[in-house]
Amino acid sequence: MKRIALPAALLIGIILLAGGDHLSAQPVTGKVKLAFITNNSSGFWTICKKGADLAVKEQPNIDLDFRITADATASAQKQIIQDLLAKGTQGIAISPEDADKQTDTLNSVASQALLICSDSDAAKSKRVCYIGTDNEAAGEQAGQEILKALPDGGKIMLFVGDLGAQNAHDRKAGIEKALTGSKVTIIDTRTDDADHQRAKTNAEDTITKYPDISAMVGLWSYNGPAIVDAVTSAKKIGQIKVVCFDEEDGTLKGLQDGVVTSTIVQNPYEFGHQSMLFMYKYLTETDHSFVPKDGKIIVPTRVITKDTVDAFWTDLKAKRGN
Repeated sequence: MKRIALPAALLIGIILLAGGDHLSAQPVTGKVKLAFITNNSSGFWTICKKGADLAVKEQPNIDLDFRITADATASAQKQIIQDLLAKGTQGIAISPEDADKQTDTLNSVASQALLICSDSDAAKSKRVCYIGTDNEAAGEQAGQEILKALPDGGKIMLFVGDLGAQNAHDRKAGIEKALTGSKVTIIDTRTDDADHQRAKTNAEDTITKYPDISAMVGLWSYNGPAIVDAVTSAKKIGQIKVVCFDEEDGTLKGLQDGVVTSTIVQNPYEFGHQSMLFMYKYLTETDHSFVPKDGKIIVPTRVITKDTVDAFWTDLKAKRGN
């Protein structure tokens, strides 16, 4: 059967599913309505918003609607999505709460607006691109930090909001990969549904139930401060090693005070910044060759320790404007 070469403009129109004016083959002009939907209300997202705000300064035609989700559920995200689409939002970046369960919802978004994922991916959906961390690789980084902290092995507990989120799943997988063949044993993973008080309670209960626990590992940003509080209150600083993710103030203070051994920091500032600029470029230009073939733009992670926390925190405060 002979293949027919389609004109580039027609092909773009088909790819974009011409379901609305903003999805036509013609580039958008004037103000472009873009949104970002978080998967919880952690301070991590405040940094992300600062990056998105920078994009607005660089491209004044971006009309930004940044939604920090107080109720960390897929249903809450769906309500926000519906509201945004009703307002004519042309591009949505989202960190899915539970990617597999949200596939149909995300595909519906993709038929009406430009959809990308940030922070946590939904690779099975029709999102155009993922911008964020290689979470399995970041998990391996955390695993290596655990091995450094526990050269003789020991029991550890993992803490996270929801293992249904792709980033949580991948980070855990990366840690398990790094610990394979070692003397470190993962007792369990405690979830908290992004409830900060429950996160702290989980940490406190672990210390009580497992007096021989060697390390506690927080996979989401607010888990770090929750673990720091629990270890400090139990007066087990140094006895229980703490490895976590991200750069919440409580985590960074924990590094300075010697409570936290190390934290794997992402770059939420660039998540917001690059997501907005990517969507703006995609919607205002017809040449989409800048989209990676694998549909992923990876923002590198870093390991922060007590030796590097001061310089890192100073730079972070400058970006946040405080």
